[in-house]
Amino acid sequence: MARKPEVFARELSVDEGRRLQRIARSSKQPIRLRRAAIVLASAAGRPVPDIAELFQTSQGYVRRVIHDCNEHGFGALDPKWSSGPRARIGPSVRERICRIASCHPTELGLPFTPPL
Repeated sequence: MARKPEVFARELSVDEGRRLQRIARSSKQPIRLRRAAIVLASAAGRPVPDIAELFQTSQGYVRRVIHDCNEHGFGALDPKWSSGPRARIGPSVRERICRIASCHPTELGLPFTPPL
């Protein structure tokens, strides 16, 4: 099996390096902090397998972060939040469930305690 070609971050300017260091040291978002540290390690010349081992992540993730940062700059460091899965129940069903949950069991014709 052939070895994958090495991937490295593009050459960074002094200002970009300082900005990445500041993000890697003080970011409140763990994802952004880790991505900045990965790019810094790559810019320092560390190969992808070493970076992946250092951050305990996959080599594919490290390559993706480096490629994204090379293409999109600092915008690639920000988390990509999604809206999540779409709702499985509609508002009318939700309202009916809430009404049933707030009722006393005897109002629904059910015994107060379950039979043994």
